Amino acid sequence: MVSQQSVDREAADPYCLRPGEAAACLRGHPWRRFVVVGDSVAEGLGEAVPGYRDNSWTDRIADALAAERPDLAHLNLGKRNLTAAEVRAHQLADAVAFGPDLVLVACGGFDVLQRTYDDDAVGAEIEAIIQTLREQSCDVVTVGLFDGSYSPYVPDKLRAMLHLRLGQLADRTAALSTRYGGIHVSLTRHPAAKNPDLYGSDGRHGTRRSHAIAAAECIRRLGARLDEIHGETCRARQSRSA
Repeated sequence: MVSQQSVDREAADPYCLRPGEAAACLRGHPWRRFVVVGDSVAEGLGEAVPGYRDNSWTDRIADALAAERPDLAHLNLGKRNLTAAEVRAHQLADAVAFGPDLVLVACGGFDVLQRTYDDDAVGAEIEAIIQTLREQSCDVVTVGLFDGSYSPYVPDKLRAMLHLRLGQLADRTAALSTRYGGIHVSLTRHPAAKNPDLYGSDGRHGTRRSHAIAAAECIRRLGARLDEIHGETCRARQSRSA
């Protein structure tokens, strides 16, 4: 059961969804089959913190989509400790077989943590995933990860390297999304990215506050895509339904 304190604190967060915002952004959305592929970020690993619902960002997105379309089918294939190449090898076929019309791709973060990191090679794997899904007429959501170099749990000697790699991955992913007509969610340089309470004590994953913010940004970007289609803003839809 969610405490009133939890609801109040999350609702007061300036970066989280306002009451009714998700419904307004997603009203009339067309998506019926939603798939998530990727590594631990996609899987939804995160550290519970007081004041925020203990839900992963992908589950939050699925719940918001289902609130508008209760017949939504949702499949999360995300699994921890997978490189982008392993995500493509082990998840892409299953994702396609599900017959999705909306896919969220979140991978490359595990690659960034390896001793060596080849941005070109990782980018090629992510491109292959996006291209295959777009060929299936899916809308594809990609994400630039929060900049974990600001985590208080990351050793100082690793901060510069992590900052550089996460920036490279974010820029590469954003460019690929643009190239293939995808929906990109930029979190790497988000205003909250420097806040230490976004990062879990394992030094690798976010807290549920980061999940709440990531879900909010994804839902807003999905709403923006609907705006492009319908020519009406989320705010206008929210006002009209009030």
